[in-house]
Amino acid sequence: MTIATAPARPLRIGPIDLDVPVVLAPMAGITNTAFRRLCREYGAGLYVSEMITSRALVERNETTMRLIRHHESETPRSIQLYGVDPKTIAEAVRIIVAEDHADHIDLNFGCPVPKVTRRGGGAALPWKSKLFADIVDQAVKAAGDVPLTVKMRKGIDKDHLTFLDAGRAAEDAGAAAVALHARTAGEFYSGHADWNAIGELKQAVTSIPVLGNGDIWSADDAVRMMAQTDCDGVVVGRGCLGRPWLFGELATAFGGEGKTVDATLGFVADAFRRHAELLVEFFEDEDRGCRDIRKHVSWYFKGYPVGGDIRTGLATASSLAEIDDLLGRLDHTAPYPGADAEGQRGRSGHPKRTALPDKWLESRELASSASEMMRGAEIENSGG
Repeated sequence: MTIATAPARPLRIGPIDLDVPVVLAPMAGITNTAFRRLCREYGAGLYVSEMITSRALVERNETTMRLIRHHESETPRSIQLYGVDPKTIAEAVRIIVAEDHADHIDLNFGCPVPKVTRRGGGAALPWKSKLFADIVDQAVKAAGDVPLTVKMRKGIDKDHLTFLDAGRAAEDAGAAAVALHARTAGEFYSGHADWNAIGELKQAVTSIPVLGNGDIWSADDAVRMMAQTDCDGVVVGRGCLGRPWLFGELATAFGGEGKTVDATLGFVADAFRRHAELLVEFFEDEDRGCRDIRKHVSWYFKGYPVGGDIRTGLATASSLAEIDDLLGRLDHTAPYPGADAEGQRGRSGHPKRTALPDKWLESRELASSASEMMRGAEIENSGG
C-alpha cells in the first residue's frame, strides 16, 4: 500500500513540540492507557485520555483517579476534561497541575451523546457563549504553564452554529489550540465531515493552531485534510479502531519516524494480542482485560478471512490462553484484504434532533433556571 506524503510539519501546542501534527482523539471506553500505549508503539504525536468528568476528579472518585493515571512510557501525558461549571473545571485543572498528572489538558465541548447534551454539556454548551468563555478562561488560568486546548463541534445543528465564535473566544482566553470535529451535534457521526468548516475556523483563528477532526480513515485522508483546509494538525478518532498502526502510517506521511506495516492477518493477530495483554496489565485483572478487548474484535478483523466461530470465540474469551489458541488457528499468511478492510469503522448512526434542556435555544445567555439544572450534569456522569 502506497501512502501519500506531505512535507515535514511539526506541531507546537504551548511548550509541547510534536514531531508530527497528529493527535489521538479521546474516545470513551477506548483510549485508556492500554490503547494509548499500543498506538504510541507504532507512531508519534499526542495521545489523549478518554473523557474525564471534572466533578468526579474533584471528588476523587476511585474509577476516575485510575483513568487519569499514565504509564511511565507515556510522554507527553494528556487528559481530557468534561464539565459545565467553570469553578469545578478550574478546580479539576488545578488538581491535575498541582499533582503532576498531565502535561496537556483538553476540554470537551464536542460530545453529542444525549445524556450529556440534555443537561447542556458537551456540544450543547458553546451555544451559551458567556458560559463557554468563562469555562475556558478559568481553566486556562488554573492550568498555568500547562497548555490547555479545546475540542468542539460545528454547533448544535445547521441553524445553530457556534464554532467560529467559540474558536475566537478560546483564542482570546489563552487556549493553546482548538480542534474542530466538522459535524454538528445533530449529525452525530453520520454523513461526511464538513472539512470546509475547518478551513473557515483556520481563517478565523490565527494566533494558535487549529486542528481538524472527522473522516480520517487513512494517512491519505490526513494529508488531504491539511492540504484542503490549511489546518495545523489532525485529530484521529474512529479511523484507528482496530488499526493502531495507523499512527505509524501517519508519522511516515508527515515526515516522521513510523513503522512500515505489512498488514497480513498474522500482523493483525499479533496487534490484537498485544492490545489484550496491555488491557490485562491496565486492569490488573486477566478476565476484565479479556472482556474489554471483545469490543475490538470486529474492528481488528474487518475484511479478513476470519470465520464466525473464531470471531465468536474471541468475543467471549476470558483468558489470554484462550485468545492465543484462537489466534493460532488463523492463516497468518493471509494478505491485507485492501478495500474490504478500509473505510468507516465505529459508530455512525443517523442525524437526530439533539437532546437539549428546555428552552435552551431561546437565548445564548444562561438562564438561572438552566444553571440550576446543569448542576446535575456532572453528577450524572460521575466516574469518568
